[in-house]
Amino acid sequence: MGPQFYKVAKVVCRGFVKLFYPYEVKNGNSIPDGEACIVCSNHLSYLDPVFLNTTQSRLLHFMAKKELFKNKLFGALITKLGAFPVNRGSDGGKAIGTAEKLINDGECIGIFIEGTRSKTGKLGRGHMGAMLIAQATGAPVVPCCITGKKIFVKPFRKTKITYGEPLTCEQLGLKTGDSKELRAAAAIVMEKIGELREEHLAEFEAKSKGK
Repeated sequence: MGPQFYKVAKVVCRGFVKLFYPYEVKNGNSIPDGEACIVCSNHLSYLDPVFLNTTQSRLLHFMAKKELFKNKLFGALITKLGAFPVNRGSDGGKAIGTAEKLINDGECIGIFIEGTRSKTGKLGRGHMGAMLIAQATGAPVVPCCITGKKIFVKPFRKTKITYGEPLTCEQLGLKTGDSKELRAAAAIVMEKIGELREEHLAEFEAKSKGK
């Protein structure tokens, strides 16, 4: 399984998602061509990695919990689709090292900056891991927001996916990488994601009133 497999898989996934989970994507070209970057998104559903990879021409690599790799066939499949394992309990540092290597090799990675799926649909607090990778590699951060109509992602209900403009380490205030600096940078990214979310909610409300 090589690059051709990924292209075929993405076409199949895009068709499935469009049919059952119709989405609208905005500013999908904000990921720099040929440059490494970190896409930081909110997290509403298990489909979020599929949403992001099917709305981009480039492969986004994602951290996935280690248990998903126990089945060798399934593990090989999701590896080809850009996933790499992380054990939240002990080897988070190893996963960050893998992410940094991918960035240094010119790849793009996707990180759900809140660390877990939102059970309420509201935005949570941004974690520092993505900012640590950005500070260590100098890669720009692209904020992204996924919002379903009535907040959650549901079958046959419109989902909006918007990518913001890339944020440089300078814009994020990343210099020394101390914890205070990393927390402040994560807050900036969450603020940008929040702005995109408010745009989505306003668009949904306007469309609803227009009916």
